[in-house]
Amino acid sequence: MIMKPAAKQKPSILKSALLGLAVGGFAISAQAQQPEPDGYAGATAWEPPAENTNFETTYESQLLKNSYQLVTDGARSGEGYFSADGGRFVYQAEMPGNPFYQIYLMDLASGDTNMVSTGIGLTTCSWIHPTLDRVMYASTHEDPNALTKQAEEIAIRESGEDRPYGWDYDPYYDIYVADSDGGNLVNLTNVMGYDAEGSYSPDGSKILFASNREAYTRSLSKAEQALLDDDASYFMDLYVMDADGSNVQQLTFSPGYDGGPFYNKGGTKILWRRFNPDGNSAEIWTADSDGSNQRQLTANAMVNWGPYFHPSGDYIIYSSNLLGHANFELFMIDPEGLNDPVRVTNTEGTDILPVFSPDGSRLAWSTTRTPGGASQIHMADWDHQLALELLGLD
Repeated sequence: MIMKPAAKQKPSILKSALLGLAVGGFAISAQAQQPEPDGYAGATAWEPPAENTNFETTYESQLLKNSYQLVTDGARSGEGYFSADGGRFVYQAEMPGNPFYQIYLMDLASGDTNMVSTGIGLTTCSWIHPTLDRVMYASTHEDPNALTKQAEEIAIRESGEDRPYGWDYDPYYDIYVADSDGGNLVNLTNVMGYDAEGSYSPDGSKILFASNREAYTRSLSKAEQALLDDDASYFMDLYVMDADGSNVQQLTFSPGYDGGPFYNKGGTKILWRRFNPDGNSAEIWTADSDGSNQRQLTANAMVNWGPYFHPSGDYIIYSSNLLGHANFELFMIDPEGLNDPVRVTNTEGTDILPVFSPDGSRLAWSTTRTPGGASQIHMADWDHQLALELLGLD
């Protein structure tokens, strides 16, 4: 999932009114499957954070060197990931003639790029298989109304109607895998509900992903149905399945949005961001790869998201609006959350969705530090040794 996170908003009146009714009922059904319920991400009420001068730093020019805009085509781009050998890069971009993101694969040496997705419907959250010439991504192209929705979106944009940007948790999203040229496309999930935000385990045998399918496969109470209609992300949890789509298992059971999960290099740990049930805040969590031993790393009642392990396993990088509602900067923190995070970026603009190259020497991220303010993927050399020193881990 990629989005420009909006400034933190108060929960809708509908959602606030129903949370007290639905959270308890949902927790009961979750506990029936798991003896100990998951934790919550943060507070349900927001207060301005206390001024923290520890984040008045300017380490960006030292940590990130030789920074440049990687993707230069299209209206916007974001959420990109390296191949296991570091030679290719998969990402989503909005190109002329199509109002929706499509998935593209770039050869980093030559710059050659090809579209992997079908060109129809919404797409997001791509990943390159670590050992095979296959690309995984989420798409709604099998929605019977996909072309109609695409035409409607084009008409809205041509009309000049001004709308805030947000993310669509379309229940027709499924996870697909295809050859790197887009051929041999296979639907891996094929159930109603939002199935997306997938990433492969390091050996390619498992896919970790986010889904709200549970809300579409059981009978909902009237309160739960109202919550689903108001915010489908409320029912999102983490799942894991075999790479062929079989053996699906639910890993988290928390009211509120669990999403954006990734494995560490060894495949022994996962990390993700967990939104509080009211959607006002998100925190960074880690766990063992089977979902056990969950641990919360941040607790500032702001929006902390897009976490990613450094290949060394020594620290995690993520994005947060800790310094102001609309000001998303990159931060890093030790994997146990024992010490305060360290601010990474300090350039004007939104900085989100950071990812390291497999050897840990480069960082790619989505940012609006562009002349027109559109989100585009940038890349820079990363100083791992300095990161260790700033975190007190050297």
